[in-house]
Parts: sequence; structure tokens; C-alpha cells
Amino acid sequence: MTEPPPTAADDITIRRAVPADAPVVADVYLAAFKSTYDFPLAHTDEECRGWLAEEVAPRMETWVAEIGGRVVAMMVLDDAGIGHLYVDPPWHRRGIGSRLMELAKRRRPGGLELFTFQVNHRARRFYEWHGFVVAMLGDGSGNEEGHPDVLYRWRP
Repeated sequence: MTEPPPTAADDITIRRAVPADAPVVADVYLAAFKSTYDFPLAHTDEECRGWLAEEVAPRMETWVAEIGGRVVAMMVLDDAGIGHLYVDPPWHRRGIGSRLMELAKRRRPGGLELFTFQVNHRARRFYEWHGFVVAMLGDGSGNEEGHPDVLYRWRP
């Protein structure tokens, strides 16, 4: 796969996902998870695709970031904050996650919470850069993968 060209923030389009986006949202989700962690998801790829198609895209506040009409990132907001935020790995470090974070803060101006795995040092630096603080360290008993996680909070 060739490296994508540098991206200016103006080239990024952020929009609400529609149910038809579910396959590409799943592609981003699976690629990002698999490139980040050396442990498997708790569900098969097909189960994740079904969950994203049947539950996430049509029923949850799901956003996508596009460059040139191609979905390169996804974010799901829930009542507490960010349920999922994934950027397709070749598109990391181009301001895409930051644009989604700006949107999340606008959509949840009272504050945000999110979980990530403790071993995800890149995500942890990203969230801390955006003003999130560690609220709790978990031992993995609260997530399906069974790996230690961390709860972050952002308050304006």
C-alpha cells in the first residue's frame, strides 16, 4: 500500500455516517484495532461488521472523516462521550483525529469520557494532548478483551 499524500486540515470532510457507510466504517475499525494491538478483538471480523451495520451506523451518533470521498476515520459518540475513535493507520498524524476530537467537544460541551487500553500509548498521548486526564485504571475485568484499560475524562 502506498503512503497517502500529506493532508491539509481543509481537505478533511466530517459528516454523520449513514447506514451505507457501515462496511467502510468496519474496515477502518478493524484495520486500526489490528495494527495497534497484539491481542485479538473479542469478536470475529464478521461479528464486528454485523454490529457496526446493525447497531452502530443506524442507531448511534456515528461520524466519519473523509478525504477525497474516502472514509479514513470514524467516531461514535455516546451519552458519556466517545465510544470509539479510530483512524485508518496510513492516515495517522495528519490532524484527522484532532478534527474529530474538536467535533466531540462541540457535541458534548459539558465534558467527555472514553476508555482505551493501557498499552495504547499513541492514543493515550493523543487524549492527554487534547486535555483528557486519567480518571481510573482498570484491570481488564470491565471489557470483553480482558486487557487493562484506562478511563479518561475531559472537562471544559
